[in-house]
Amino acid sequence: MNKLSKELKQHLLQGTVIPAHPLALKADRSIDEAKQRQLSRYYMASGAGGIAIGVHSTQFEIRDPQINLYETVLKWAAEEIVAVKLDKPFLKVAGICGPTLQAKAEAQLAVDYGYDMGLLSMGGLQAWTEAEILQRVRAVAAIIPVFGFYLQPSVGGRIFSYDFWKEFAEIENVEAIKCASFNRYQTLDVMRAVAQSSRRNEIAMYTGNDDNIVADLLTTYRFEVDGKIFEKEFVGGLLGHWAVYTQKAVELLAEIKACKSGGSAEDWSRLLTKGVEVTDVNAAMFDPAHHFHGCIPGMHEMLRSQGLLDGIWCLNPKEVLSEGQVEEIDRVHQAYPHLNDDAFVSEFLKNDKI
Repeated sequence: MNKLSKELKQHLLQGTVIPAHPLALKADRSIDEAKQRQLSRYYMASGAGGIAIGVHSTQFEIRDPQINLYETVLKWAAEEIVAVKLDKPFLKVAGICGPTLQAKAEAQLAVDYGYDMGLLSMGGLQAWTEAEILQRVRAVAAIIPVFGFYLQPSVGGRIFSYDFWKEFAEIENVEAIKCASFNRYQTLDVMRAVAQSSRRNEIAMYTGNDDNIVADLLTTYRFEVDGKIFEKEFVGGLLGHWAVYTQKAVELLAEIKACKSGGSAEDWSRLLTKGVEVTDVNAAMFDPAHHFHGCIPGMHEMLRSQGLLDGIWCLNPKEVLSEGQVEEIDRVHQAYPHLNDDAFVSEFLKNDKI
């Protein structure tokens, strides 16, 4: 069983920015190695505390036998992280999915390439019982530290019970949970389950709720357990949203942490307003108006406009921007200039020649 180092465990628990790494393609839909590697360097240069790759943002089609890019993207990202020689902790998270045998094979591959954790998707397992899914989690946790993942049903996830999350939290080597339920009731279930588990202090909670990023990070969840009060909070985010404007995401998380440690009422109010602005940007990018159909192309369009990608191509030709999505992206870009990192990216690209 691979375990997190003490340094990485502390880094994870303190909370950091973990972008969900996209896939850089050429017009013929072959992978663009130069741009793919450059994206990894951009996230490190932005001050992110890790990356997650082989996840939804990297496109699940990378696992299709005729495409076969899963190992490639893990390998290249790991190589770039080694080459940059960061002087601070940096979490390498590999996306893991599929039935148990596939998930175990992907976990082992991630370990072989030096990844620290596996973001374990529960998508595509609708016919499985909760007990069967928990057994799968245990099997993967025996290989690599697990980053749990509560994914909303509208993009392939499913709803789990409070009891499921209570048992999930007790599994040894589950080190974090990303909550992307996009639902306050389901988010509350996870937070209460973890707070009431014996491993409450061992598990780092990360928001994936793109509709509520700032409010999630500002909120302290408080529960009574056996006459004692326990608190739990989201300490960071593992987000596709944070794969864009990443340098500003790093600034935002630092601002939130400072506010929670002693900010004024004005600071709290300003951040809540900024949170609504962040959600507006996310709506343009992730396309909830069309049931998230354009979420990956939307992310690509924003990266393309900055020069970090050459186009918005996806492995699935049917994944394209929705009608009116470009106009929405343009609107939020103009409305909230303080949320984009265009100047940082421009300087980065000037110095990072490929």
